[in-house]
Amino acid sequence: MLWAGLLLPLALHAQPVGALREPLSLQQVLQAAQDNLDVALSRRNLAVTQADVTSADRAPLPVLSAGVSQIDLKNGNGSGRVLQDRSYDKSVGLDWTWERGNKRELRTLTAQRVAEAARAELQETMLQQRSAALAAFYELLAAQERLDTNTQLDGNAAELARIAARRLQAGDLSAQETARTEIEAQRASAERRQAELERQRSALVLWQLTALATPQQLQARADWPAPAPGIASVDLDALVEQRADVQAARARVEAARAALDASAALKKSDITWGVSYNHYPGTSTALMALRMQMPLQWGYAYQGEIGRASAQFGLAQDALERTRRQARQELERLQYEVLSAAERALVFDAEILPRARRVAESAELAYRKGALSLTDLLDARRTLRVTALDAVAARKEHAQALGAWQLRTGQAVTAATP
Repeated sequence: MLWAGLLLPLALHAQPVGALREPLSLQQVLQAAQDNLDVALSRRNLAVTQADVTSADRAPLPVLSAGVSQIDLKNGNGSGRVLQDRSYDKSVGLDWTWERGNKRELRTLTAQRVAEAARAELQETMLQQRSAALAAFYELLAAQERLDTNTQLDGNAAELARIAARRLQAGDLSAQETARTEIEAQRASAERRQAELERQRSALVLWQLTALATPQQLQARADWPAPAPGIASVDLDALVEQRADVQAARARVEAARAALDASAALKKSDITWGVSYNHYPGTSTALMALRMQMPLQWGYAYQGEIGRASAQFGLAQDALERTRRQARQELERLQYEVLSAAERALVFDAEILPRARRVAESAELAYRKGALSLTDLLDARRTLRVTALDAVAARKEHAQALGAWQLRTGQAVTAATP
């Protein structure tokens, strides 16, 4: 987070305070996240692999050759025209390599499988960026609500300190209790400033993922998903196989298998066919030569290439199995987190927070009537603050877990409710 700390002062002065745009919705954030720089890099990588397919799917190019031989440096080659009369042996040839063992097909298949893996990795990158943007959106929304809570409590503490100062002047309150109210007001003010800093940091993270507006202008719309006691049952095994990261790993296994077959095909030597036309005055001006050449595989059968390809095939299989296990573990974790976070958020919203508000309101009323001490009032306010912040954290955790689950399972992100 060092970069965030360095950029934050610039972000704070980028726009004048209060120059905020209309709050962003979750759908706007998700749309912007799937076109950010990380996704653009993944698209570039896909373009590279698609170009590799074009390069692989071609036969060796024919080779044109031309030469002059029989140049007599001692006696010369006679007089007359250089090309027609002098006794130089001039030749023009054409050579072409015939690839055997389906090398071109296997080479192309390897490149195609790699491109398929890159395409699946692009989808995975888009999903990861959307998930990160969703988490950052709710982090910003939670930071905004924490700021609102601290701002309200700061105002209440400041008002209480002003009332205490007037009562001190009237002789109705001791200096010690007045000092306590002033300390509480200063503490509430410091907590509000800390909440503002956290909001700016959260906005900076969201801006980094979406590049929407500026960090100072970013505001998240209050779109909390309603906590539900359960989620729809799904087939985790089927979801694992449908995930983009598993599909990418599976494509890399197929690419490694094709590369292994291509390395085995090296045992079939390629044959180079050639033909040349010769012009040699004094002997004949129309001579033709036919030739064929191929490497002789004596003492080496490409054991190194085949061994390397076999090891890479094993690595790809192990990577696929690891990806499957990690995918299954992540889905189970997300499923559990959604259920647990929904229950916690529901309890806070329906029971704990309303009860803490009622207690705080009763304490305020009793303190005004002189039926409650300052210590009890401050305790009630602190309890309300902690409970309100815990409720915001519970809503945030539920929204992040539910959004990640919906994105991972291919569901539409739940329409948020204010």
